[in-house]
Amino acid sequence: MKCFLLLSAFLVALCKLHAQTTPPEAAPAQLKLNAPLDYQVFQRRDAHKGNIAISGVFAQMPNEVLVRSVVNGQSSDWKPLTVAINDLSFSAGFELPAGGWHRLELRTKLNGKVIEEATVEHVGIGEIFIVAGQSNSANHGEEKQSTQTGRVAAFDGRRWQLANDPQPGASGKGGSFMPPLGDALVKKFNVPIAFIPCGIGATSVREWLPKGVTFPHPPTIESRVHKLPGGEWESRGDAYAGLLEHMQDAGPHGFRAVLWHQGESDANQKDTTRTLPGKLYREHLEYIIRTSRREIGWEAPWFVAQVSYHVPGDEASADIRAAQAALWQNGVALAGPDSDALKGELRERHGQGVHFSGQGLREHGSRWASQITPWLQQQLK
Repeated sequence: MKCFLLLSAFLVALCKLHAQTTPPEAAPAQLKLNAPLDYQVFQRRDAHKGNIAISGVFAQMPNEVLVRSVVNGQSSDWKPLTVAINDLSFSAGFELPAGGWHRLELRTKLNGKVIEEATVEHVGIGEIFIVAGQSNSANHGEEKQSTQTGRVAAFDGRRWQLANDPQPGASGKGGSFMPPLGDALVKKFNVPIAFIPCGIGATSVREWLPKGVTFPHPPTIESRVHKLPGGEWESRGDAYAGLLEHMQDAGPHGFRAVLWHQGESDANQKDTTRTLPGKLYREHLEYIIRTSRREIGWEAPWFVAQVSYHVPGDEASADIRAAQAALWQNGVALAGPDSDALKGELRERHGQGVHFSGQGLREHGSRWASQITPWLQQQLK
Protein backbone atom coordinates (compact mmCIF):
# COMPACT_ATOMS: atom_id res chain seq x y z
CA MET A 1 0.00 0.00 0.00
CA LYS A 2 2.82 2.38 0.87
CA CYS A 3 4.41 1.81 -2.56
CA PHE A 4 1.08 2.46 -4.25
CA LEU A 5 0.66 5.78 -2.41
CA LEU A 6 4.19 6.83 -3.30
CA LEU A 7 3.57 5.95 -6.97
CA SER A 8 0.31 7.92 -7.00
CA ALA A 9 1.96 10.97 -5.47
CA PHE A 10 4.75 10.70 -8.05
CA LEU A 11 2.23 10.57 -10.95
CA VAL A 12 0.32 13.57 -9.59
CA ALA A 13 3.53 15.57 -9.30
CA LEU A 14 4.55 14.53 -12.81
CA CYS A 15 1.20 15.71 -14.23
CA LYS A 16 1.55 19.05 -12.46
CA LEU A 17 5.05 19.48 -13.82
CA HIS A 18 3.85 18.67 -17.34
CA ALA A 19 1.03 21.21 -17.05
CA GLN A 20 3.48 23.87 -15.91
CA THR A 21 5.98 23.23 -18.69
CA THR A 22 3.53 22.69 -21.60
CA PRO A 23 2.46 26.05 -23.11
CA PRO A 24 -1.30 26.55 -23.51
CA GLU A 25 -2.71 26.31 -27.01
CA ALA A 26 -2.51 29.73 -28.69
CA ALA A 27 -5.77 31.64 -29.11
CA PRO A 28 -6.83 32.34 -32.70
CA ALA A 29 -5.34 35.48 -34.22
CA GLN A 30 -7.49 38.52 -35.07
CA LEU A 31 -8.55 38.39 -38.71
CA LYS A 32 -8.13 41.77 -40.44
CA LEU A 33 -11.42 42.86 -42.04
CA ASN A 34 -11.86 45.77 -44.43
CA ALA A 35 -15.59 45.14 -44.90
CA PRO A 36 -18.15 45.11 -43.54
CA LEU A 37 -17.53 47.97 -41.13
CA ASP A 38 -19.35 48.43 -37.85
CA TYR A 39 -22.82 49.97 -38.40
CA GLN A 40 -22.61 49.39 -42.15
CA VAL A 41 -25.94 48.97 -43.94
CA PHE A 42 -26.32 47.20 -47.28
CA GLN A 43 -29.24 47.95 -49.59
CA ARG A 44 -31.64 45.04 -49.52
CA ARG A 45 -32.35 43.31 -52.82
CA ASP A 46 -36.01 42.69 -52.02
CA ALA A 47 -38.26 42.77 -48.96
CA HIS A 48 -36.61 39.70 -47.42
CA LYS A 49 -32.89 39.63 -48.12
CA GLY A 50 -29.74 41.28 -49.43
CA ASN A 51 -26.06 40.67 -49.99
CA ILE A 52 -23.16 42.00 -47.94
CA ALA A 53 -19.58 42.42 -49.10
CA ILE A 54 -16.87 40.78 -46.99
CA SER A 55 -13.18 41.51 -47.56
CA GLY A 56 -9.95 41.49 -45.64
CA VAL A 57 -6.46 40.07 -45.33
CA PHE A 58 -5.43 36.68 -43.95
CA ALA A 59 -2.37 36.47 -41.70
CA GLN A 60 -2.06 32.81 -42.68
CA MET A 61 -3.60 31.04 -45.65
CA PRO A 62 -6.51 28.86 -44.45
CA ASN A 63 -8.11 25.93 -46.17
CA GLU A 64 -11.56 26.74 -44.75
CA VAL A 65 -13.45 30.02 -44.10
CA LEU A 66 -16.67 29.98 -42.06
CA VAL A 67 -19.28 32.66 -41.35
CA ARG A 68 -22.39 33.02 -39.22
CA SER A 69 -24.69 35.80 -38.00
CA VAL A 70 -26.31 36.43 -34.63
CA VAL A 71 -29.53 38.47 -34.29
CA ASN A 72 -31.28 39.05 -30.96
CA GLY A 73 -29.19 36.30 -29.42
CA GLN A 74 -30.21 33.77 -32.07
CA SER A 75 -27.26 32.35 -33.96
CA SER A 76 -27.28 30.82 -37.41
CA ASP A 77 -25.22 27.73 -38.18
CA TRP A 78 -21.63 28.16 -39.30
CA LYS A 79 -21.58 28.16 -43.10
CA PRO A 80 -18.66 27.78 -45.50
CA LEU A 81 -17.77 31.05 -47.24
CA THR A 82 -16.50 30.91 -50.80
CA VAL A 83 -13.80 33.56 -51.13
CA ALA A 84 -11.78 35.00 -53.98
CA ILE A 85 -8.14 35.19 -52.91
CA ASN A 86 -5.34 37.38 -54.26
CA ASP A 87 -2.16 36.65 -52.33
CA LEU A 88 -3.51 36.88 -48.75
CA SER A 89 -6.26 39.39 -49.58
CA PHE A 90 -9.74 37.95 -49.92
CA SER A 91 -13.25 39.02 -50.86
CA ALA A 92 -16.66 37.36 -50.81
CA GLY A 93 -20.36 38.01 -50.94
CA PHE A 94 -22.81 36.61 -48.41
CA GLU A 95 -26.60 36.71 -48.28
CA LEU A 96 -28.35 37.80 -45.09
CA PRO A 97 -32.02 38.28 -44.26
CA ALA A 98 -33.26 41.87 -44.24
CA GLY A 99 -33.17 43.42 -40.80
CA GLY A 100 -30.57 43.52 -38.11
CA TRP A 101 -28.45 44.56 -36.50
CA HIS A 102 -26.67 41.31 -37.36
CA ARG A 103 -23.53 40.40 -35.46
CA LEU A 104 -21.28 38.89 -38.12
CA GLU A 105 -18.69 36.32 -37.05
CA LEU A 106 -15.95 34.86 -39.23
CA ARG A 107 -13.34 32.23 -38.54
CA THR A 108 -10.67 30.57 -40.63
CA LYS A 109 -9.36 27.05 -40.21
CA LEU A 110 -6.24 25.20 -41.24
CA ASN A 111 -6.40 21.43 -41.07
CA GLY A 112 -9.43 21.63 -38.80
CA LYS A 113 -7.89 24.10 -36.33
CA VAL A 114 -9.26 27.65 -35.93
CA ILE A 115 -6.41 30.07 -36.72
CA GLU A 116 -8.12 33.47 -37.12
CA GLU A 117 -11.41 35.08 -36.02
CA ALA A 118 -13.23 38.37 -36.52
CA THR A 119 -16.51 39.91 -35.35
CA VAL A 120 -18.48 42.92 -36.60
CA GLU A 121 -21.12 43.87 -34.05
CA HIS A 122 -23.56 45.83 -36.24
CA VAL A 123 -24.30 44.91 -39.85
CA GLY A 124 -27.64 45.71 -41.47
CA ILE A 125 -29.66 44.78 -44.55
CA GLY A 126 -32.04 47.66 -45.10
CA GLU A 127 -32.56 50.93 -46.96
CA ILE A 128 -29.97 53.53 -48.00
CA PHE A 129 -30.68 57.10 -49.09
CA ILE A 130 -28.32 59.76 -50.43
CA VAL A 131 -29.26 63.24 -49.17
CA ALA A 132 -28.20 66.32 -51.17
CA GLY A 133 -29.07 69.99 -51.53
CA GLN A 134 -28.47 73.01 -49.32
CA SER A 135 -28.59 73.80 -45.60
CA ASN A 136 -31.93 72.20 -44.74
CA SER A 137 -30.60 68.96 -46.25
CA ALA A 138 -27.52 69.26 -44.04
CA ASN A 139 -26.67 70.12 -40.40
CA HIS A 140 -28.02 73.65 -39.99
CA GLY A 141 -31.10 72.99 -37.86
CA GLU A 142 -31.51 74.64 -34.48
CA GLU A 143 -31.42 71.45 -32.38
CA LYS A 144 -29.33 68.33 -32.88
CA GLN A 145 -31.33 65.14 -33.34
CA SER A 146 -30.43 61.56 -32.42
CA THR A 147 -31.77 58.19 -33.49
CA GLN A 148 -34.21 56.86 -30.92
CA THR A 149 -34.33 53.35 -32.40
CA GLY A 150 -30.56 52.94 -32.57
CA ARG A 151 -31.02 51.48 -36.05
CA VAL A 152 -30.25 54.53 -38.19
CA ALA A 153 -26.73 54.89 -39.58
CA ALA A 154 -24.79 57.43 -41.62
CA PHE A 155 -21.77 57.17 -43.93
CA ASP A 156 -19.37 59.89 -45.07
CA GLY A 157 -17.49 57.84 -47.67
CA ARG A 158 -15.00 56.40 -45.17
CA ARG A 159 -16.68 55.69 -41.86
CA TRP A 160 -20.05 54.33 -40.75
CA GLN A 161 -21.66 55.51 -37.52
CA LEU A 162 -25.00 55.92 -35.80
CA ALA A 163 -26.83 58.83 -37.44
CA ASN A 164 -26.68 61.24 -34.52
CA ASP A 165 -26.29 64.88 -35.52
CA PRO A 166 -24.26 66.44 -36.92
CA GLN A 167 -24.38 64.09 -39.89
CA PRO A 168 -20.97 63.17 -41.36
CA GLY A 169 -20.31 64.36 -44.90
CA ALA A 170 -22.70 67.33 -44.83
CA SER A 171 -22.03 70.96 -43.92
CA GLY A 172 -22.95 72.52 -40.57
CA LYS A 173 -22.67 71.49 -36.94
CA GLY A 174 -26.32 71.57 -35.90
CA GLY A 175 -29.39 69.44 -36.44
CA SER A 176 -30.89 67.57 -39.38
CA PHE A 177 -34.12 65.79 -40.33
CA MET A 178 -32.31 62.47 -40.93
CA PRO A 179 -32.52 60.86 -37.45
CA PRO A 180 -36.31 61.36 -37.15
CA LEU A 181 -36.85 60.31 -40.77
CA GLY A 182 -34.73 57.22 -40.25
CA ASP A 183 -36.55 56.29 -37.05
CA ALA A 184 -39.93 56.64 -38.78
CA LEU A 185 -38.82 54.31 -41.58
CA VAL A 186 -37.30 51.81 -39.11
CA LYS A 187 -40.63 51.63 -37.28
CA LYS A 188 -42.52 51.15 -40.53
CA PHE A 189 -40.28 48.62 -42.27
CA ASN A 190 -38.35 47.03 -39.37
CA VAL A 191 -34.96 47.25 -41.09
CA PRO A 192 -31.95 49.50 -40.51
CA ILE A 193 -31.98 52.79 -42.41
CA ALA A 194 -28.84 54.55 -43.63
CA PHE A 195 -28.06 57.97 -45.03
CA ILE A 196 -25.17 59.19 -47.12
CA PRO A 197 -25.33 62.95 -46.47
CA CYS A 198 -23.65 65.42 -48.81
CA GLY A 199 -25.73 68.63 -48.53
CA ILE A 200 -23.85 71.95 -48.64
CA GLY A 201 -25.30 75.05 -47.00
CA ALA A 202 -26.33 78.05 -49.15
CA THR A 203 -25.73 76.32 -52.48
CA SER A 204 -27.63 77.12 -55.65
CA VAL A 205 -28.63 74.38 -58.06
CA ARG A 206 -26.09 76.04 -60.39
CA GLU A 207 -23.30 75.00 -58.02
CA TRP A 208 -24.40 71.35 -58.26
CA LEU A 209 -24.06 71.22 -62.04
CA PRO A 210 -21.26 69.11 -63.53
CA LYS A 211 -18.00 70.88 -64.26
CA GLY A 212 -18.11 73.15 -67.30
CA VAL A 213 -21.90 73.54 -67.59
CA THR A 214 -22.63 77.21 -68.32
CA PHE A 215 -25.38 79.66 -67.33
CA PRO A 216 -25.96 83.40 -67.85
CA HIS A 217 -25.90 84.72 -64.26
CA PRO A 218 -24.05 83.58 -61.13
CA PRO A 219 -25.60 82.57 -57.80
CA THR A 220 -25.22 84.83 -54.78
CA ILE A 221 -22.13 82.89 -53.62
CA GLU A 222 -19.53 82.54 -56.37
CA SER A 223 -16.94 80.24 -54.78
CA ARG A 224 -18.16 77.15 -56.67
CA VAL A 225 -18.65 78.85 -60.03
CA HIS A 226 -16.31 80.51 -62.49
CA LYS A 227 -16.75 83.49 -64.84
CA LEU A 228 -15.80 82.91 -68.47
CA PRO A 229 -14.14 85.53 -70.70
CA GLY A 230 -17.32 85.91 -72.74
CA GLY A 231 -19.34 86.90 -69.67
CA GLU A 232 -21.10 83.60 -69.02
CA TRP A 233 -20.52 81.54 -65.88
CA GLU A 234 -19.76 77.87 -65.40
CA SER A 235 -19.87 75.40 -62.54
CA ARG A 236 -16.58 74.22 -61.06
CA GLY A 237 -18.28 70.85 -60.56
CA ASP A 238 -17.01 70.03 -57.06
CA ALA A 239 -20.44 69.47 -55.48
CA TYR A 240 -21.59 67.28 -58.37
CA ALA A 241 -18.34 65.29 -58.28
CA GLY A 242 -18.83 64.54 -54.58
CA LEU A 243 -22.42 63.48 -55.12
CA LEU A 244 -21.49 61.30 -58.08
CA GLU A 245 -18.67 59.66 -56.13
CA HIS A 246 -21.09 58.59 -53.41
CA MET A 247 -23.51 57.23 -56.01
CA GLN A 248 -20.79 55.29 -57.84
CA ASP A 249 -19.21 53.93 -54.65
CA ALA A 250 -22.57 52.50 -53.58
CA GLY A 251 -22.63 50.44 -56.78
CA PRO A 252 -25.51 49.49 -59.09
CA HIS A 253 -28.77 49.61 -57.12
CA GLY A 254 -26.67 50.08 -54.00
CA PHE A 255 -28.99 52.75 -52.60
CA ARG A 256 -32.75 53.25 -52.75
CA ALA A 257 -33.05 56.91 -53.79
CA VAL A 258 -31.59 60.42 -53.69
CA LEU A 259 -33.43 62.89 -51.45
CA TRP A 260 -33.02 66.43 -52.86
CA HIS A 261 -33.89 69.45 -50.70
CA GLN A 262 -32.74 72.72 -52.26
CA GLY A 263 -34.09 75.93 -53.72
CA GLU A 264 -33.79 78.75 -51.19
CA SER A 265 -30.58 80.09 -52.76
CA ASP A 266 -32.21 80.30 -56.19
CA ALA A 267 -35.45 81.97 -55.09
CA ASN A 268 -36.12 85.67 -54.44
CA GLN A 269 -32.51 86.84 -54.05
CA LYS A 270 -31.88 90.45 -52.89
CA ASP A 271 -29.85 91.00 -56.05
CA THR A 272 -32.52 90.03 -58.54
CA THR A 273 -29.91 89.18 -61.19
CA ARG A 274 -28.91 86.27 -58.92
CA THR A 275 -32.45 84.88 -58.78
CA LEU A 276 -32.76 81.84 -61.03
CA PRO A 277 -35.80 81.70 -63.32
CA GLY A 278 -37.90 78.61 -62.71
CA LYS A 279 -37.40 77.41 -66.28
CA LEU A 280 -33.63 77.30 -65.77
CA TYR A 281 -34.00 75.73 -62.32
CA ARG A 282 -35.98 72.85 -63.82
CA GLU A 283 -33.53 72.46 -66.72
CA HIS A 284 -30.48 72.49 -64.42
CA LEU A 285 -31.87 69.98 -61.91
CA GLU A 286 -33.13 67.71 -64.67
CA TYR A 287 -29.65 67.82 -66.23
CA ILE A 288 -28.06 66.84 -62.90
CA ILE A 289 -30.50 63.95 -62.45
CA ARG A 290 -30.22 62.59 -65.99
CA THR A 291 -26.44 63.02 -66.21
CA SER A 292 -25.84 61.29 -62.87
CA ARG A 293 -28.07 58.39 -63.93
CA ARG A 294 -26.15 57.99 -67.14
CA GLU A 295 -22.80 58.07 -65.34
CA ILE A 296 -23.75 55.48 -62.71
CA GLY A 297 -25.42 53.25 -65.29
CA TRP A 298 -28.88 52.86 -63.75
CA GLU A 299 -32.07 54.88 -63.24
CA ALA A 300 -31.64 55.92 -59.63
CA PRO A 301 -34.86 57.43 -58.25
CA TRP A 302 -34.79 61.04 -57.03
CA PHE A 303 -37.25 62.67 -54.63
CA VAL A 304 -37.42 66.46 -55.08
CA ALA A 305 -38.94 68.56 -52.28
CA GLN A 306 -40.72 71.86 -52.73
CA VAL A 307 -38.30 74.39 -51.27
CA SER A 308 -38.17 78.19 -51.55
CA TYR A 309 -38.94 79.60 -48.06
CA HIS A 310 -36.71 82.32 -46.58
CA VAL A 311 -38.32 84.19 -43.66
CA PRO A 312 -41.78 85.47 -42.68
CA GLY A 313 -42.99 87.67 -45.50
CA ASP A 314 -40.80 85.86 -48.02
CA GLU A 315 -42.31 82.42 -47.71
CA ALA A 316 -42.42 80.99 -51.22
CA SER A 317 -41.42 81.45 -54.84
CA ALA A 318 -44.22 80.30 -57.11
CA ASP A 319 -41.72 80.11 -59.98
CA ILE A 320 -39.27 77.78 -58.19
CA ARG A 321 -42.08 75.69 -56.71
CA ALA A 322 -43.59 75.21 -60.16
CA ALA A 323 -40.19 74.17 -61.51
CA GLN A 324 -39.78 71.55 -58.78
CA ALA A 325 -43.31 70.24 -59.33
CA ALA A 326 -42.70 70.05 -63.09
CA LEU A 327 -40.03 67.41 -62.46
CA TRP A 328 -42.62 65.19 -60.77
CA GLN A 329 -45.23 65.87 -63.41
CA ASN A 330 -42.81 64.96 -66.21
CA GLY A 331 -41.73 61.74 -64.50
CA VAL A 332 -38.14 62.89 -63.97
CA ALA A 333 -38.40 62.78 -60.16
CA LEU A 334 -40.75 61.78 -57.35
CA ALA A 335 -42.53 64.26 -55.10
CA GLY A 336 -40.80 65.13 -51.86
CA PRO A 337 -42.50 67.06 -49.05
CA ASP A 338 -43.69 70.66 -49.28
CA SER A 339 -41.31 72.12 -46.72
CA ASP A 340 -42.39 75.70 -47.49
CA ALA A 341 -45.50 74.84 -45.48
CA LEU A 342 -43.40 74.46 -42.31
CA LYS A 343 -43.61 77.87 -40.63
CA GLY A 344 -43.89 79.60 -37.27
CA GLU A 345 -42.45 77.61 -34.38
CA LEU A 346 -41.22 74.99 -36.86
CA ARG A 347 -38.51 77.47 -37.93
CA GLU A 348 -35.48 78.60 -35.91
CA ARG A 349 -35.47 81.66 -33.65
CA HIS A 350 -39.17 81.35 -32.90
CA GLY A 351 -40.14 81.40 -36.54
CA GLN A 352 -37.82 84.16 -37.72
CA GLY A 353 -35.20 82.07 -39.57
CA VAL A 354 -34.87 79.92 -42.66
CA HIS A 355 -33.66 76.80 -40.84
CA PHE A 356 -35.82 74.44 -38.83
CA SER A 357 -36.26 74.35 -35.06
CA GLY A 358 -36.01 71.02 -33.25
CA GLN A 359 -39.78 70.60 -33.58
CA GLY A 360 -39.50 71.57 -37.24
CA LEU A 361 -36.78 69.00 -37.92
CA ARG A 362 -38.95 66.27 -36.47
CA GLU A 363 -41.93 67.42 -38.53
CA HIS A 364 -39.72 67.66 -41.63
CA GLY A 365 -38.57 64.07 -41.09
CA SER A 366 -42.17 62.96 -40.62
CA ARG A 367 -43.20 64.60 -43.90
CA TRP A 368 -40.34 62.98 -45.78
CA ALA A 369 -41.45 59.63 -44.34
CA SER A 370 -45.00 60.26 -45.55
CA GLN A 371 -43.74 60.76 -49.10
CA ILE A 372 -41.28 57.85 -49.12
CA THR A 373 -43.36 55.18 -47.35
CA PRO A 374 -46.14 54.47 -49.90
CA TRP A 375 -43.66 54.51 -52.78
CA LEU A 376 -41.28 52.15 -50.99
CA GLN A 377 -44.10 49.79 -50.12
CA GLN A 378 -44.81 49.50 -53.84
CA GLN A 379 -41.14 48.80 -54.60
CA LEU A 380 -41.11 45.95 -52.12
CA LYS A 381 -44.12 44.11 -53.50
